[in-house]
This record gives sequence, structure tokens and C-alpha cells, in this order.
Amino acid sequence: MLTVPEPVTRPRRERREAATHCPYCALQCGMVVTGPDARDPDARGSDRADLGSEQVSAVREASVRPREFPTNRGGLCQKGWTSATLLNTPARLTTPLVRRHRDEPLRPASWAQALDLVAERLRGIQAAHGADAVAVFGGGGLTNEKAYLLGKFARVALGTAQIDYNGRFCMSSAAAAGTRAFGLDRGLPFPVTDLDTADAVLLAGANVAETMPPFTQHLRHAADAGGLIVVDPRRTPTAELAALHLRPAPGTDLALALGLLHVAVAEGYLAEDYLAERTTGFTSAWQVAANWWPERTERVTGVAAADQRRAVRLLAEAGSAYLLTGRGTEQHASGADTVSGWINLALALGLPGRVGSGFGCLTGQGNGQGGREHGQKADQLPGYRRIDDPAARAHVSSVWGVPAESLPGPGRSAVELLDALGQPNGPRALLVFGSNVLVSAPHAGRVADRLAALDLLVVADFVLSDTAATADVVLPVTQWAEEDGTLTNLEGRVLLRQRAITPPEGARSDLDVLHGLATRLGQPAERFPTDPETVFTELRRASAGGPADYSGVTYQRLRAGEALHWPVPEADHPGTPRMFLDRFAHADGRARFVAVDHRGPAERPDADYPLLATTGRVLQHYQSGAQTRLVPELVEAAPEAHVEVHPDTAARAGLVDGDLAVVASRRGQTEARVRCVASIRPDVVFLPFHFPAAQRANLLTNPALDPTSRMPEFKVCAVRLTPASAPTVPKGSG
Repeated sequence: MLTVPEPVTRPRRERREAATHCPYCALQCGMVVTGPDARDPDARGSDRADLGSEQVSAVREASVRPREFPTNRGGLCQKGWTSATLLNTPARLTTPLVRRHRDEPLRPASWAQALDLVAERLRGIQAAHGADAVAVFGGGGLTNEKAYLLGKFARVALGTAQIDYNGRFCMSSAAAAGTRAFGLDRGLPFPVTDLDTADAVLLAGANVAETMPPFTQHLRHAADAGGLIVVDPRRTPTAELAALHLRPAPGTDLALALGLLHVAVAEGYLAEDYLAERTTGFTSAWQVAANWWPERTERVTGVAAADQRRAVRLLAEAGSAYLLTGRGTEQHASGADTVSGWINLALALGLPGRVGSGFGCLTGQGNGQGGREHGQKADQLPGYRRIDDPAARAHVSSVWGVPAESLPGPGRSAVELLDALGQPNGPRALLVFGSNVLVSAPHAGRVADRLAALDLLVVADFVLSDTAATADVVLPVTQWAEEDGTLTNLEGRVLLRQRAITPPEGARSDLDVLHGLATRLGQPAERFPTDPETVFTELRRASAGGPADYSGVTYQRLRAGEALHWPVPEADHPGTPRMFLDRFAHADGRARFVAVDHRGPAERPDADYPLLATTGRVLQHYQSGAQTRLVPELVEAAPEAHVEVHPDTAARAGLVDGDLAVVASRRGQTEARVRCVASIRPDVVFLPFHFPAAQRANLLTNPALDPTSRMPEFKVCAVRLTPASAPTVPKGSG
């Protein structure tokens, strides 16, 4: 009799669900990640030596779905829906890579070998050239814990002043303008859901329909009421939703803001009681705006005087109105003044600090708000304290257990730091965490030269980004769903991003990396903890009493689902969802008008470069594209760089839709596929900045800096357009 063996039954692999947040923009949409339970022995993936690569992939497979959360209300954009692909990308790094000479390829090394090498080289460079010979560059996507410990590592373990981050490219102009107007910078000083009932919203330089699509649901009421106003030189998907689209020439946003302020005063819309009770400085601001009557503004900006008057009327007559700015109005050599111009208009209409109305700046990067609060910015200490404030230095140094006098002073801002690399008296080594400067920084060709001049480049990343590929040491780190950590979204709400899956063997958290380097540099182990909650507990103490006070925020409260918008100064404090309702953060409680005037872009068109180029994002990609270009679905939808151009402008350059073109500026040239768009201004071309190598838009962009924020002028530079079959070398290249 044939005996049939009993089927082998394997225990059902448990799946673990974690309520968390999207790894991309500052909307921080709520999602659920489903992955293998960390207690499941198979869940450790590559920890199992007997598993082949296909089995490992299956074990680590994860999925995402949206969840109900105030910012996204159960929706996700295409990037969010495909974000689980990143958790299992074949491009994932799990072994440190090292090269001892620049002409050698990167080779695998153990963690001990890699960290020993980095520490040895750092000690040697600082011994020969001083503490500031080593620089650190962070990112607005790092968790609060990582940003905090990175700033501490730079100033305590390295003793260097040379630390800044890519948020300098993103929010610094808005932060500078908000601070001088209100005494404090929090991007949105109100919950995003307050926009739901707005009758009118003016969006200046923000294309939210592509950059953060779930945000558009909060604009639905204003759009349905005919009160949505969009300021953008392009007819973007966001502008398509608007009742009124104002199309200023790139670099003229401040002139438009001044013209609208003139209309508000001239046509009797000034909120005089509000100005008297809650503001100061209006007279000096009006003395400038008085010269910007609508017809003059029309000549400079191209926006019709009738449309200027209609925009002000929509805002002033609305029962509930908001004015919001984005990168398009901020990324200029006059970006801080431009945002101040929009704030002046909002103050004149009496919007900021009122329930049902307000002013805000839309943060872009996932932790763009928290990333600029806790010490990775050149001039700041945790809690949004200034590093040159003696009281701030005394408080933070006491938390860190070091003498206040040992802390360095302010360092170089991001562009200035990158430009100083390898130069006499500049840094000889650079450590990069959470940034891809070869694609994201302006004048990218120059940045490549400066990185090549370094004695040591170290990059911590989870994939071999464009910048990591040029490094001497690459350290593989964990990514968003593999670790706990907090972020602060665009409305100042502190969020807990929870670990959903176990990272692959070989990947370590950035906290582990900083601990490993710090101890090798002679720091006590307990000074650089690796547990995120332990780091956050210290961050709370360091932020206590500062402008961005997190001292009352705990992991326990966040796990319980409390909505905690900073400041949260005490353990039982409910948080501050709406700021400035009673007073602004200046000592006298009043908001400040700032007298600003239009001066135009740092670079203007001429016979050699007759067009204005502006840059931005597309729906499918994020930032430098290092993550989204690894997602097949997103690459299929947007596989290469394109240049939007008016059909008549393309024809004059000898181009038609679909041709490959060369776009050249005074700094370099890039290649892009022509996309003819009848709605774009004939004097403007648009390029997305997500693409690498010869398609980098930032090969063109101007590193001219705002004098206050030190933000570069990404949004306008002079270019020319030619067929790719006959590229030309631009004058002044390099």
C-alpha cells in the first residue's frame, strides 16, 4: 500500500502593520505599512544565510495603503502609493564601500574598516588643517533625532562650525521673512484643515497639484467659491483649478506683491483697526508700495491691472481668506524680501493671527520644518535658538555636558560651504547625510569640481546616489520604514514615523553611524545614543524654553495619537495648533511690516541668452530623484528631463515637440526633450530638476544668494535653446 506523506504545514508568517507617514513631502500623509513581523525569524531577510536573493526579497516584501489623517484624509499621490517599492529596491546598499584613491573603484568593506578609515582620515585632516577643515552637510528629510544628533556631532565630536543642510535650498527665505515679520518661523501657523472653509486662497509660487496632490482637497471650497488665485508664470495643474491665474514674468513676484498692496490701500481695503492694534511699520512699507500703481506693475510683471484689482477684491471681500507662498516666490536672490512683500499684503488685509484667515509658507521636504529647528543649520542650535546667543549656547552646552566656550560659532551657508570645499582655508573633508548635492545644488558643474578637490568625501545613503557614487566612503543606512523617528510636518505638527520592517543586515541607522564615528574620535559612548527615543528625550531638554519648544512632546503621547503642534512647553500642554491669535512673537506682541522694493533677478536675458529658465517639480518625482528614479512605475511615467517651451519659441530655435534640445546658460548646459506648451510665456522655459548627469537642470542655475537667507536663485536664469545636434559651449562656462 502506497503511503502518501502528510503535507508539510509551515506556520503562517505573521504580518505586522504600522501606522506611519509617507517618506516624501512635508504634507506627511498618513499611511499604513504592512510588512513581516520583526519577531518572525524569516523577517530578518539577509540575516538568514540559507536564503537566496529571491527568497530574501519575498521575505522583506511590504505594502502601503493610505489611512485617515487630517492632511490627506485617506488619499495618497502616485509617489506615496509606490513608496513600498523603495523598501525592496535592487539598488539597495547593504555593505560599506571604500576606495583609498580616487582612481580606484569603490570596493566592499566591513563596518569596522570603513568607520576606522573615516575616523583616521578626519583626525589627520583636522590635525593638519584645523577643526573647520571638516564639514558636514545634512538634509531636510532627516528625522528630528538625526538632525539634532548631526548638529551635536559636528559641534562636539568634530568641533567644526562648518555644517549646513539642503533646507537652505528650500525654506530659508520664508523662514527669514517669517521671523522678521512675526518673530517666529513656523511654516503654517495653523492646521491645514483650516483651509477647508476658506472663501479665498492666494497661492504664490506653489504647484500643489503636482508637488503634494492630497493638499488640493483643502482648496476645494475656495475653488468652488471662485476664490482660488494662483500666481505662477506657468499654466500648471494647480493654476487650472484657479478662478484667477496671475502670470508674472519670473523674478517679478515682489513687484506684483507691491502692486497688490497698492491696490489694497488705494481701493479702501486696508484693515485699519487691525493695523493699529496688531502691527507696526506700515508707513515705511507703504512709501515703497505707493510707487507701484497697477499700470506700472503691469508693465514690469505682465499681469493685467484689472486682474490685480480682482485678486485683491477676492481676498478682501472674502469672509475667510488665506495667502500662502511656496518655492516659486522664495528661491530668488531677493527671496526673503519677496516673501516679506506677500506678508505685507496679508497684514494690510488683516489676515495673520485671525481665526478663519491667515498667512503661511508651504514647507517642501518631508522634515523641512523640523530639520531647520534643531541644529543642522549653520547659525542655529536646537529649539530654533541662535548659535551666537550666549544664553542659547549656555543652555545647550549644559544639556550636552560640554563648556559653552567649546562650541564653535556660525559657519558657512550651504552654497558658500560647497563653494569653499578644497579651497585654501576651506574644508578638506565633507560628510553628507540625507542629501544629493550633485543634482540638487545650483551651478552643479562647479559643485562637482569642488567635491573632486576634497581629500575625503563620505556619504551616508541607502542607495548609490549621484553624490555617493563619487565618494571615498559610502555608508549604507536604514530608510523610512525600517526605523522609528519623529518629523514635523508643514503645519508644525510633530509626528511619529514608526518602524514597520526590519532593515537588511548590513544597513545601520544614521544614529549608529554618528555614534560609531564619535566614539572613534574620543567621545564618550553615552553622549551619542543610538536609540531614537533616547535621542528625542535629550532633544526635548535641549529645545526647552526655545522658540521651537518640544519639551512637552513624548513618544508616549505621539503613540497615543495626540495632535501636538509646537510649541509644547509642558508635559500636559495641548500644543499650539494656531499661533499668533493674541500676539505675535516679537517683544511688543506686534507684527512688523518690512519696507521692501523690487530689484529683479540677479541675471537678465541678453542677445546671447534671450530666454528665462525656471525650474520645479513634476508629479512623479521628488527632489533629486535619487529615490523616485528607482521606482519603475514612476520612471515609466516620467523617464527623462523635458523642457517646456512655447511653440513659437521652439520654432524660432529650429525645434519641434519631441526634439532633443540643449538648454545653455552662462554656467553650463543640459539636455532635455522639447515639450511644446501653448500656455507658457514665450520668454520662459521650464525644466524639472529631478534628473542626473547631462540632464541636470542645476547645471544651468545661478548660485547668486539672497543677502538675508543665503538661498540661491533657482527660479530664474538666462538661457538659450538650440537643437541637440548642434550644441554650443556657453560663454563663461565653468
